[in-house]
Amino acid sequence: MAEFFANYGLFLLKTLTIVAAIVVVIGTIAAAGKKAAMHEGMEVENLNGKYRSLAGALKKAVLKKGDRKAAAKAEKSRQKAEAKSSETRPRSFVIDFKGDLKASAAASLREEVSAILDLATSDDQVIVRLENHGGVVHEHGLAASQLARIRDREIPLIVSVDKVAASGGYLMACVASRIVAAPFAILGSIGVIAQIPNFNRMLDSHGVDFEQVTAGQYKRNVTMFGKNTDADRAKLKEELEDVHALFKAAVSKYRPSLDLDKVATGEHWYGTRALELGLVDDLKTSDEFLTELAKDRELYRVSYKIKQPLPKRLMANVDSALEKVDAAAWRQRFESRIPR
Repeated sequence: MAEFFANYGLFLLKTLTIVAAIVVVIGTIAAAGKKAAMHEGMEVENLNGKYRSLAGALKKAVLKKGDRKAAAKAEKSRQKAEAKSSETRPRSFVIDFKGDLKASAAASLREEVSAILDLATSDDQVIVRLENHGGVVHEHGLAASQLARIRDREIPLIVSVDKVAASGGYLMACVASRIVAAPFAILGSIGVIAQIPNFNRMLDSHGVDFEQVTAGQYKRNVTMFGKNTDADRAKLKEELEDVHALFKAAVSKYRPSLDLDKVATGEHWYGTRALELGLVDDLKTSDEFLTELAKDRELYRVSYKIKQPLPKRLMANVDSALEKVDAAAWRQRFESRIPR
């Protein structure tokens, strides 16, 4: 009997621990959702002020007292002169876009572009700091269309790539009137891929039949559970070739000097090689580029935060896991080319 109560107590303790863990997780998600709701909407940050603040903090830490006073006096004089001046400096609006398989940041991008277009003139410019290794075609096509709105208004659009703009990411980047990339940023991958597992033989070995009824000859071709034929594969290949043709047409529209036979092969290149091929226009990190601009222009980072409902936030965790798997595949592919 004593052993029974001991086992029962241990079971009860484990159950309470699991319940407590679930409550903590739900509470954390709810708190995050509440915090997100409080900050939903447009955020604007003056990057010139940010850069000056960082430089001021460093000067305060390393300069001697007399040098600090001189630097502070010079900064105060600069601010007074700037306040008295009637000259208005041109503006650069900075947008950050970090892509995923479904280009989910396009929802925020839509609002950011709309807000900027309501204010910007041809004397201004829009800079997109882009990090995107591609994904679903129509989602990235929509994101590229948001950037095309800026080009259509004849407002200079610059895309800056520090890490990667490949496949759907390059579909977005090519819309820019100028592409700036870090020397080892990954660019290109102008191609289309479809891959899908097939479980037909496994189902068949377990005596499971798969039934699929369609109306329309090509409503479905290659499937996960049915038996695929050469005709199915040929039809899918035809569809991919059509998407590839659309991809190449979009790239050619905005970068007509590119040799598509050379670059639209699905290959990717690092920044230095991409410059030689004409995929980019300059080799610079976004930090270097923005710091140079800040000398002559007012820089504003524009960000629109969107509240995500609880089910969508939970599904985002699944998407994040898929993203990590996809990113790992990219890393393995790239690292395999680096000589050891």
